Amino acid sequence: MNIREQIKVLLAIENSTLTDIARKMTAETGRNYSMHNLSQKLSRKTLKFEEARLIAKILGYKIQFEKIQNN
Repeated sequence: MNIREQIKVLLAIENSTLTDIARKMTAETGRNYSMHNLSQKLSRKTLKFEEARLIAKILGYKIQFEKIQNN
C-alpha cells in the first residue's frame, strides 16, 4: 500500500477530508495548503516526509520505523 492509499484509509477511519487536513496544516505551519495541492502531491508521489508526518499527527497517528528481521 502506498502513502496515498494509506492516507485515504486513515481519512476514512477518522471521518476526515483532505480539505480538513489542508486547513489544519495551513494553521499549524503558516504555509498555504489546499485540498487540490495535497491531492496533486499524493497523486504525483511528491509529498514530503514532513508533510506525511504532519498529516499523520493531525489524524492522531505517528509514523514509526521498524527494523526488518533478517532470517
